[in-house]
Amino acid sequence: MNSKQFIQQHRQDWKALEELISTMHKRKNKIKGADIDHFSRLYQKAAQNLSYSQTYFSHEDVTPYLNELVSKSHNLLYRDQTSSWKQVRHFFGVTFIGLFLQQWKMVVFAMILFTLGAAGSFFSVADDPLHIYSVLPENMAQNFDPERLGENEGHVDAPMMSASIMTNNIQVAFLAFAGGITFGLLTVYLLIYNGIIVGAIAALFWHYGKSYEFWAYIVPHGMIELTAIFIAGGAGLLMGYKLFVPGRYSRGYQLKQQAKRSVLLLLGTIPLFVIAGIIEGFITPSTLSLEAKYLIAGLTVIGLILYILVGTMLLKKKTTAIPGS
Repeated sequence: MNSKQFIQQHRQDWKALEELISTMHKRKNKIKGADIDHFSRLYQKAAQNLSYSQTYFSHEDVTPYLNELVSKSHNLLYRDQTSSWKQVRHFFGVTFIGLFLQQWKMVVFAMILFTLGAAGSFFSVADDPLHIYSVLPENMAQNFDPERLGENEGHVDAPMMSASIMTNNIQVAFLAFAGGITFGLLTVYLLIYNGIIVGAIAALFWHYGKSYEFWAYIVPHGMIELTAIFIAGGAGLLMGYKLFVPGRYSRGYQLKQQAKRSVLLLLGTIPLFVIAGIIEGFITPSTLSLEAKYLIAGLTVIGLILYILVGTMLLKKKTTAIPGS
């Protein structure tokens, strides 16, 4: 049996389960016993279909579709037993990590696009610092003076700066995600352009022998901030790819499905931007030594790695606990 035959054979049951989930959500406490029995049968069958699909069609679109359908059914089945706090913990501990792992290749691709932009502008400005006026807008280029680095340490409105930075970064991530609607073209542009900005500025400070100081002000918040942007960018790239190569599904269906996944990924990055904004607003302009700032950067990297590892273990445990998954 190929995937097309598999879909045709079971699609009516999946559609019925979707409709029943929607109905049970609307009725809440007015659910009939017959509906519960029907729901239970369809849920168990969908879980079995998911297990089969994961074995034989692991790289087909039907597998993430069934995974989402079974997850919705599972959440509905146990919604009365789950508090709001547990739902939040489940989202950031399992759901977000699961979505991240499913599209890690696109996240890496987003990082590569950013790196290409950064490398190109770095070598251009390193060759001649005046090239920065060709790479960056004039008003932006004039704001960077390596000789004045650290001049405002301890003399900034940290809360205001932190809030402003968080807002700006979330806007960039949202644009990178929403750029998927343009078949990913806007996302590609934003990733490369932001890489160009970072590379050009880094080259300017390198030319003045200030690289050590420059990166001490960038990496504490930058490691978390760029990770979040790459995740949002990866979501936009995946959406764009699915629109460009929809496979056997319509572009409308792919847009609907990928938009749901991408929105969840975008929501998952918000705490990362909050942490990065706090670091950039309170620690970056502080009077801490450069070594302390590098230490903080290292701790953020370790924290990110531990978060992904723990989330992966929880995800595996959760998947094993769901019947047929």
